[in-house]
Amino acid sequence: MTGVKNLPARQDVPVGDTWDLSTLCVSDAAWDEALVTWEDRIAQFAPYAGTLGSSAERLAECLEHELAFDREADRIGTYASLRSSEDLGAAEAQRMVGRFQHVATRAAEATSFIRPEILAIPPDRLAAWMELPVLAPYRLLLERLVRTRPHVLSEGEEKLLAMQGTFAGTAAKAFRQLTDADLKFGTVTNGKGEQVELSNATFTTLLHDTVPTVRRTAFHQFYAQYKAHANTLAATLSGSNERDIYDARVRKHPTAVAAALFADNVPLAVYDQLIAAVRAHLPAVHRYYALRKRVLKLDEIHHYDTYVPLVPELEQRHTWDEAVAVIMESLAPLGKDYCTRLEKGLRGRWCDRYPNVGKRSGAFSSGTYDSDPYILMNFQPEIIEHVFTLAHEAGHSMHTRYSAESQPFQYAGYTIFVAEVASTFNEQLLTRLLLQRARTKQERAAILAREIDSIRATIVRQTMFAEFERKSHASAEAGEPLTLDRIRGLYRELLDAYFGPEFSLDDELELECLRIPHFYNAFYVYKYATGLSAAITLAKRVAEGVPGALDAYLGFLRGGSSKWPLDLLRDAGVDLEKPEPVATALTRFGELVDELNALL
Repeated sequence: MTGVKNLPARQDVPVGDTWDLSTLCVSDAAWDEALVTWEDRIAQFAPYAGTLGSSAERLAECLEHELAFDREADRIGTYASLRSSEDLGAAEAQRMVGRFQHVATRAAEATSFIRPEILAIPPDRLAAWMELPVLAPYRLLLERLVRTRPHVLSEGEEKLLAMQGTFAGTAAKAFRQLTDADLKFGTVTNGKGEQVELSNATFTTLLHDTVPTVRRTAFHQFYAQYKAHANTLAATLSGSNERDIYDARVRKHPTAVAAALFADNVPLAVYDQLIAAVRAHLPAVHRYYALRKRVLKLDEIHHYDTYVPLVPELEQRHTWDEAVAVIMESLAPLGKDYCTRLEKGLRGRWCDRYPNVGKRSGAFSSGTYDSDPYILMNFQPEIIEHVFTLAHEAGHSMHTRYSAESQPFQYAGYTIFVAEVASTFNEQLLTRLLLQRARTKQERAAILAREIDSIRATIVRQTMFAEFERKSHASAEAGEPLTLDRIRGLYRELLDAYFGPEFSLDDELELECLRIPHFYNAFYVYKYATGLSAAITLAKRVAEGVPGALDAYLGFLRGGSSKWPLDLLRDAGVDLEKPEPVATALTRFGELVDELNALL
């Protein structure tokens, strides 16, 4: 609490510890002027309406205008967002965000004719136009739009679907209101004898407590509330799944999962191979739980025993400059250009470094086509995990910078499917360096334990979630209603498989699926697992100096969205349409478990 009370006000933070947003906008006053100018440009779209089918030149002119408009919107919107994140209570920054959102809504309405008009152009005519030089810069963009044609409805039908937007997310809203606002969990006494209010935010913290009774009490007290509202939560989850199925059928996709994978052009085999590979390596996961049980000296191991650190946290303090130094040393295999530029940004003004009153929590990377790739941190020198977080966000930032410098604006943005590769790649290199530098068995064990838990949380756990999404949607698609009993049964089968026969599963854990927000944005979590799997393979290739590996990886960072995600990764040296990348990651997991077992 002392640290919280002593947080400085934003105006008291040393300038050198804050980001310099001038590559976005030089001042708030300049931003206001830019917003007015941008808003005035909305009217310039009107003359294009109804004319896009008249000639290839007219279509190219409209697309060029729209992309320039979007590029400016990205700059203006990002500035307002970053200013707001500095202090969420700052009235001026909140005003800027609200003003931008208002104008952006008007802009969306004014440009809504563009996609339908393009798709209304006769296919043969549009195909011929796309061969012309005037449309060459937009060919891939148009090909991707045309690809959606079989799933686009008539104008009237599309309007009806759009009108559903205000209530299509009702299930998710009800879930959020119930779980974040209405559920009250009481208090729990932690291992230090302090009364802690139990909530979704503090639940995991209490599961890290070294006192077993604290973990057990927090678990059962927490899930008692979910049990009391289980039927309601089952109804909201079922409603969300039914909406996914409805949307897929309306847009003529065979299944909900096929509809979700369509946008990234990812075959269903990638999803199913992930699940199959993780299941094949579950014995290594079960060995890890047995190791946990032994090291923690437990008679039985329960789910609430899987969060407490197996090895005490490394007692390593890193100042900001020391954190940057160790990160740069770890990233040396990426070459001089990457490291020189990144180090200059991290030691300079890319980063908003430390907490202040009202600052947004957590960490993120946010840059635009024309700006520095900014990083928000709440860095604490005593926490080794914050060094990993900085390396992670630096990976995103360099990905953004390389893509922007190598691609035109329309192809510079990259998808979530590949985003987590560049960030977790950097974490892999940092882990390698820390393992090499470990001076004692305890220090090495702590690093190994962190890496094991990272793979377990990102690949194994997220794949279990992905399999639940697959099974629950398939059940509803087959006409089997997702009642509370059905949901619990499906999830129990997965718990039994993923945690193994020697694990003590509390019945309440069957309700875990009712509290996962990701399930209201279905078929997303698998990307975490494929991203880390790809990063492990690519980092190993680069670190070990495989010929051509570095150039291939840097080419991936420069790729933006110039190719489909799987093609970008294949060019980098990892093929996620084959089972080997996930198998390689999980083989490494097993090797780490065995080494940790030997050390402890």
